[in-house]
Amino acid sequence: MRDPEDFDAFYVDARERLLAQTYALTGDLAASRRAVRDAFVVAWHRWRKLSRLEDPESVVRPHAWRLAQRRHTARVWHREKDVPDDVRATLDALNGLSPVRRRVLVLTQLAPVSLDQMAREVGLPREQAERELQAGAAALALALDTEALGLRTAFDRLAGSVGGAGRWPRTTIIRRQGAARRRVHTVVGAAVAVAAVVVSGSAVTATDGVAPRLDQPPVALPLGGDGSGSAIQAVVTLPDTTLLDAAALDASYPGRRWTQVRTNDNSSGNGLVLPCQQDRYADPRGRAALVRTFDGLPRQGGAPKATVVQLSEASASERAAARAFQTTVGWFAGCATPRVQLLGTRTPGGVADESVQLVLRSWAAPVTTYVVGVARTGSFTTTTSVALPGSDAPGTGPAAALLAAGVTGLCAEPGAGACAEAQPELVDRAPVPTGTRPALLSELDLPPVNGVDQPWVGTEPSRPTTNAAATGCDRTTFASPFEGTRISRAFTRTFLVPEADLPQEFGVTETVGALPPRKAQALVQQVRDRMASCPDRDLSTEVERVTEQGGEGSSLDAWRLEVRVTDERTVVFWMAVARVGTAVAQLGFVPAPDATLADGAFVALAERARARLAEMPPPATG
Repeated sequence: MRDPEDFDAFYVDARERLLAQTYALTGDLAASRRAVRDAFVVAWHRWRKLSRLEDPESVVRPHAWRLAQRRHTARVWHREKDVPDDVRATLDALNGLSPVRRRVLVLTQLAPVSLDQMAREVGLPREQAERELQAGAAALALALDTEALGLRTAFDRLAGSVGGAGRWPRTTIIRRQGAARRRVHTVVGAAVAVAAVVVSGSAVTATDGVAPRLDQPPVALPLGGDGSGSAIQAVVTLPDTTLLDAAALDASYPGRRWTQVRTNDNSSGNGLVLPCQQDRYADPRGRAALVRTFDGLPRQGGAPKATVVQLSEASASERAAARAFQTTVGWFAGCATPRVQLLGTRTPGGVADESVQLVLRSWAAPVTTYVVGVARTGSFTTTTSVALPGSDAPGTGPAAALLAAGVTGLCAEPGAGACAEAQPELVDRAPVPTGTRPALLSELDLPPVNGVDQPWVGTEPSRPTTNAAATGCDRTTFASPFEGTRISRAFTRTFLVPEADLPQEFGVTETVGALPPRKAQALVQQVRDRMASCPDRDLSTEVERVTEQGGEGSSLDAWRLEVRVTDERTVVFWMAVARVGTAVAQLGFVPAPDATLADGAFVALAERARARLAEMPPPATG
């Protein structure tokens, strides 16, 4: 039940406070009042969900702020008439601050939030938020020619100047408008359902066999039976107010000057606006889509330009959006772009109904690092991509906060689900399964080869008749039974750089298989024992253990071998063996004199192989 009394009390308690905050941010009282009013209309629309929150104001506040800032931008910095001189001075001084510093000051001076909550809402770590607060307070005090302690008085006077300034709509009017908003969206949703039936019926008899898509004109349906001919669009529009703006980017990456480049429905060009994107839309039968791009130049110079892209899609249902989410994640998790490497995968805690962050690097010139976030809230999917030229990641924490801001922009819309914490905690997770054999490595996992500009190419996974990942020391085979037990689900795959002029033996090979738990542990121990005794058995071989990792039900060991073939020639070989439960993987790499991996890269690749190994099914029985 949506309790009107609770909402009415919330509206009366918070409206003046939110008005003072939006006025301090924009200097536009009329736009601020309309923004606060409309934010409460949306709040009543979603009161069933918001009323369960401990602090519903924390959701209504950023929505009111966004509405106010967007409505006054046409006049840039609107100057109200008949404003007291001291309030005018405070507004002008606030306008001279950066958006981040203005927001932290408004939150701490005009909102009932703690420092921790303030930091979360602006999307910064607490220490950085406190630095911005101190710097902003010092700059504001200097502009007002007062002591820092005098700022409290300045903000009180500003808040007092809006108290009683104009009449607020009665709570019944706000609730009536919110209910009307719900009815409108219900009608539109019903129209979409009717459109789906009408169009699907048309598809049966259509001669061209083309189904309706996002990039085709929407179908107009008549409303009601009054004969007026009024029509609505069967495809629900996705408001551009749900997208990120430059202020959100300033909060996550305050060291840059962000410029909004363009906003459109992604219907022009080839529609491939994100790295690794495979199709124009993840849900081509969705209701609407919007894409917005930004450029970010360093404020102090000396650093490369960053770019940000956000792509949002509205699907016809949560189930369709869940499929769109999986499709979008699959673009990046299985990126087919040559020379792109997956560096890491994380889960942003408390962001939407489901979300994931991936860090990718393109080693093709110019080297570019991407932090990509994908989230689904209800029937909406949004993707943010932050790109920075070079091998320095743009920051996973700020990128997660940016994704959270993108979700917050959507979560007040009808059909949205869970919202997002402003500063999500990132948790490392296993890479998203991809490919026909997800327990095996893919080209996306392999690091670049020093001195080589061509891409890795993997062979198709096949049954191992031989095991090229084994060394002459361990001679491990996956084709024959181990201690009387057949190794099941065994596959092998080799990665080469065929376009480079490299020795025939150069490459990476991985072989995997499954055994009962004790047999899997025994196989790994056999490899360890044979590697330890190899120098005594073969005086031409030197063995160096480079890592030994254990864990709950898993292990990883890696070695570097030098084999003297002749007095003039030595061959280097890297080998690792990993186990996760019943699954075992062996990984081998043969470098060339002028083509090898960077320090630590083989161990990192072996760790990725162990992470992928978790996708191996248990051994077959019978």
